[in-house]
Amino acid sequence: SDSGSNAVLRVISVDLYREENHDEHHTDHFFAANDSLIVRRGEPFRLRLNFDRAFSPSRDAISFIFTVADDKKPNPGHGTLIGLVPRDGIDFLGDPLEWGAGIEEHEANTLTVLIKPAATCPVAEWKMDIDTKLMGDGSKSFSLPVPMYVLFNPWCRDDQVYMPDREQRKEYVMHDTTLIWRGSYNRLRPSVWKLGQFERHVLECSIKLLGTVGRIPPAYRGDPIRVARALSAAVNSVDDDGVLMGNWTEDFSGGIAPTKWIGSTEILQQFYKTQKPVKFAQCWNFAGVLTTVARTLGIPSRIITCYSSAHDTQASLTVDIFIDQNNKKLDAETTDSIWNYHVWNEVWMTRPDLGVGQNGITYDGWQAVDATPQEASDNMYRLGPAPVAAVKNGEILRPFDCGFVYAEVNADKVYWRYNGPFQPIKLLRKDTLAIGHYISTKAVLKWEREDITDSYKYAEKSDEERNVTLKALKQSRHAFSRYYLNDTFNEVEFEMQLKDDIKVGESFAIVLSVTNKSKEKTYTAVGQLNCESALYTGISNEAVKAMPFEIVLEPETTEFVRMPVEFEDYFKKLSAQATFNISCAAKVRDTDYEYYAMDDFRVRKPDIKFKFQGDIVSRQPVDVIVRLSNPLPIPVRKGIFHIEGPGIEKPLRFKIAEIPVGGTAASTFKYIPPYAGRGTLLAKFSSKELDDVDGYVHYEIKPRPEDILMNGHRNSRTTIVRTDVIP
Repeated sequence: SDSGSNAVLRVISVDLYREENHDEHHTDHFFAANDSLIVRRGEPFRLRLNFDRAFSPSRDAISFIFTVADDKKPNPGHGTLIGLVPRDGIDFLGDPLEWGAGIEEHEANTLTVLIKPAATCPVAEWKMDIDTKLMGDGSKSFSLPVPMYVLFNPWCRDDQVYMPDREQRKEYVMHDTTLIWRGSYNRLRPSVWKLGQFERHVLECSIKLLGTVGRIPPAYRGDPIRVARALSAAVNSVDDDGVLMGNWTEDFSGGIAPTKWIGSTEILQQFYKTQKPVKFAQCWNFAGVLTTVARTLGIPSRIITCYSSAHDTQASLTVDIFIDQNNKKLDAETTDSIWNYHVWNEVWMTRPDLGVGQNGITYDGWQAVDATPQEASDNMYRLGPAPVAAVKNGEILRPFDCGFVYAEVNADKVYWRYNGPFQPIKLLRKDTLAIGHYISTKAVLKWEREDITDSYKYAEKSDEERNVTLKALKQSRHAFSRYYLNDTFNEVEFEMQLKDDIKVGESFAIVLSVTNKSKEKTYTAVGQLNCESALYTGISNEAVKAMPFEIVLEPETTEFVRMPVEFEDYFKKLSAQATFNISCAAKVRDTDYEYYAMDDFRVRKPDIKFKFQGDIVSRQPVDVIVRLSNPLPIPVRKGIFHIEGPGIEKPLRFKIAEIPVGGTAASTFKYIPPYAGRGTLLAKFSSKELDDVDGYVHYEIKPRPEDILMNGHRNSRTTIVRTDVIP
């Protein structure tokens, strides 16, 4: 026998089979894959142990000890301390809900093992120690010198986040660039957002977030419901010094304006470095960061935009807008608001905590979570996970926060005339169709919009929709004391009209048509058209123009009132997102009839265009030109292009001194694509005169000839191309 075999077996080193494990576990894109082991739960990974002498199965005992790195008192009962003795062979690695290990191969001084984390284990950074013992003698221990991360596994049918559809997994877990819809319901505008879940420090930051800001005890970090709920609080800074600080004013001094971010990477990298909330964010920034963190951890996630989204602060399921005698909206009384759009997230998981609902409704699948701090839930600013199926069916008491989401997409918009204290309020108009339009997300593997309104609500005006609304109202514990005024006058009709496509820099007109349907009576209509610049939260900012009118309507005629708005009128008052509120208040003389309507729209910004000068090949430089034309009748000064994309470590910034009227700005840069497959470059342009302008380009990156390599698996000799396209 070997002279050293009386000494305790010592592990000299461990081969991590990084390339093979990361490929099998779909983690090879992570920047951290270079210096750590990143695996998904429920799926085995391979290790090779190298010893200082031959391993003798009859005399040498070996065991693996796994502990959650930041758990002060790891404990087997909590699932944060695991001891494994590998069994012989790899045919059965134990129950999916338990950890397992098996010996695959034993040659001389090496041992190859497969280890399978439980499909329910905590998602965390783990430490691995290998203990070796000699029969009747001492023991030795070897600690793995690199971190090991265990993530959620949407590929594993025993994981709560299992997603059976391959294309959906590609989109909702692996894609690192997405589209977020903004604008208003009559101008849906996508802007591109670099999620960057695989970039430097994003994995470390996301894992750390669960324990620090998220305050999830290590034992519960494997529960995606707990994780999603904690993340919705951790992404905003309201209760817990989370990642982003919200700011809905126009003053962003001391930070970066929300419209200037083009992705989550910079935000999470800055937070990882400083551990202080990053300034500033609005809803789409919160949603972008939440989806990045969810995809990083392995929870399928997507970004949702709802146009004309209600913010119901009274839990009444109606949005109440009060108008005073001068046809001004009373902002103090109107605590409910309607945002031009609101952006939140959905995450994919089963809900074993909820069982099955009436008529066999299941609550599994997409769950709404929202990191924008709107309302407190259980005393913290967080929302969800709310099963979208429960929202659709008006089950507003289901955990978590289904009532708030229900109101966001379904509330009725009610206008009241307020005539001063102690005076009765009068119902002007009830609009059941104003809220929750064009609920949108990026389509699977396509750069276009998918409309998912019907996953949140039944078709408007359908019997189901009204029944669900009544069911929700019955469950709401709010005293419904509403004066519904049945004014039957309907001989004069008002309608506001607006040309849809208006480019920034152009003048436009607001037109009101007034029709007298009576066969014999003449009526007089008096009122005022208003145009104000607005923030996307629906709050009016500054008056742009107002025009009073009085018109006499002969029987069976239609008259038009036209208010032109010139570039000079609106330019200085435009908010970064180029939104206007237009409203009309009118009454018909000698009747009780009053009309009030409000709408929002935005002017269109130009797009930034990209051009590649030559072939796009992995790891080879290519020149790229970005261009932007000035649409304004005035010069644009002191502009900055801001460019991001795969392989660009720090966003590029190019200063543009001036773009004259009718002129075009261009910048050229060298770009080195990091891998073969699909890529997306993003650009944003900011200046005082023209802000929040963006553009993007998708392209295929060809592999270098030398990247077409032999596959390293021992049992297959197929040729594969290293790309970012995930099987």
